[in-house]
Amino acid sequence: MLRVAVVGSGPSGCYTAQNLVQQDPDVLVDVLDRLPCPYGLVRYGVAPDHEKIKSLQGNLRTVLEHDRVRFLGGVEVAGGGPLTVDRLRDMYHAVVYCVGAATDRHLGIPGEDLPGSWSATEFVSWYSAHPDAVDEKFLRGVGSAVVIGMGNVAVDVARMLVRGPAELSPTDMPQEALSAMAQSGVSEVHMVGRRGPSQARFTTKELRELGSLPDTDVIVDPAELAMDPAYADPSALPAPRRRNVEVLREWAARTPSDAERRILLDFYLRPVEILDEGGRVGGVRFERTAPDGHGGVTGTGEFHDVEAQLVLRSVGYRGVPLEGLPFDAASGTVPNAAGRVLRDGAASPGEYVAGWIKRGPTGVIGSNRPCAKETVTSLLEDTRELARKDVPEDPVTALRAAGIEPVEWTGWQAIERAEADLGARLGRGVVKLADWDSLLTAARTTKP
Repeated sequence: MLRVAVVGSGPSGCYTAQNLVQQDPDVLVDVLDRLPCPYGLVRYGVAPDHEKIKSLQGNLRTVLEHDRVRFLGGVEVAGGGPLTVDRLRDMYHAVVYCVGAATDRHLGIPGEDLPGSWSATEFVSWYSAHPDAVDEKFLRGVGSAVVIGMGNVAVDVARMLVRGPAELSPTDMPQEALSAMAQSGVSEVHMVGRRGPSQARFTTKELRELGSLPDTDVIVDPAELAMDPAYADPSALPAPRRRNVEVLREWAARTPSDAERRILLDFYLRPVEILDEGGRVGGVRFERTAPDGHGGVTGTGEFHDVEAQLVLRSVGYRGVPLEGLPFDAASGTVPNAAGRVLRDGAASPGEYVAGWIKRGPTGVIGSNRPCAKETVTSLLEDTRELARKDVPEDPVTALRAAGIEPVEWTGWQAIERAEADLGARLGRGVVKLADWDSLLTAARTTKP
């Protein structure tokens, strides 16, 4: 039997495991994750009110319950502990790294480090109950917020900022975050992009959700839309962008209803400084931009300040180096050829990548399917050479010998029961456990 370790249990990791067991009846797959919970960004990145997308967990669950796939949570690779990349490679015939893009991009402007300025990733981790998240009192004293970015994550956080407790209580949001949002005074959210509406990266489905939020006006300035050369006649645009422009045109023609909350979509504004007010965020200074005739924008020298007590940047993710693996700092990826890790330009036997760490943080969840399939095809082409290697009969024994006690599938099931019990006590549905101690305690609680 060929033993393969897949590092990361998000969509790319699960699709990799699925392809392996479907294409080769003689492969055993261990899916390792640093967290005691599976599913990666499906659990910790998808907004709580997106139940349809979160239901994808059911498909990933089927993969992890396959009789030749084993989930091993609480196992950190190359994190300063005993399990290095070299040691892991000695334990398996092949290792596939599906570790995603773990950090966010920065704006690189003055004031970015002020209290009240965060990445959207940090905010999402907090309301998604990621155990590494810290409650930084994001919403305390906040009446106006600025979200910098025009992608789906920006839409998510803008929507979540104006959601009410009645809408969020049925979700699995942790109780502390729900309570903070229930007490929030946010009444105005600016979502800001430096380019025009035809270049925004959000999907039309996500965009439309903003228009259906209760007691919330979506404000679009028709003068800003008209600056876009494609606005007057969007027929030449790709279909997704054309639909976006059509939705924005519709909203621009509406008369605001004086709703309790407002989301303003602001185009052709480039952030140049986060303004300091009493040692924390007081607003954002933007430079007005204009189309440069070549698909980009240029500064106009005209500046515009937006008052805000919270700034969330959503300008993209970035991969981080994993000690022991080569890394291309420019692209934020591990150098590879069709998923085979390259060391000094040559394929490294038994080392592979899939997902964002392979191709960069692009695409949607489904984009990981063909990516994983390509990597698995490469791996299985190498099977004859890989199978010659001697590996332990059961890598879990070696992990335990190194002082690592994995959270196996029964431990994850215990966490699920604990989250259901917590929700029942709170009069809600399932409610996520939000800290390491609670998760690990639940994982090691045997079923009565």
